[in-house]
Amino acid sequence: MTIAEWCVFGTLLLYLITIASVKWISFRQFDNARPRDPDFYTDAIRARALGAHQNGIEAFPFLAVAVLLAEFRLAPQNLIDELAILFLIVRIAYVFTYLGNRPTLRSILWSIGFAINAAIFFLPAIKAYLPP
Repeated sequence: MTIAEWCVFGTLLLYLITIASVKWISFRQFDNARPRDPDFYTDAIRARALGAHQNGIEAFPFLAVAVLLAEFRLAPQNLIDELAILFLIVRIAYVFTYLGNRPTLRSILWSIGFAINAAIFFLPAIKAYLPP
């Protein structure tokens, strides 16, 4: 497996850990029989963790498709790997800014992450213009 493919898996784990950690920390208040109970998410940190989790679910498919497309179309693997690592780092920072209630920085990081994803996606289109 390539580094980029491991980053896809890491992105999946990130959005799972984001919500699982909040549920684990609040295990006495969390009712696993009602995992989507809106009352559990009335607490501010839990609500932000849920938001970060949901955004991770939304961001995941684009990364997975971009990485697989770039690899399938034989874009330079080193660039795919580097961009995927950068994306994962940005997403980790994004989760922390979401949990820390830093909306402006969070939006900036989201935009950077989207641009990185777009760069991975379009690598096959521009590979002829990249240095060997």
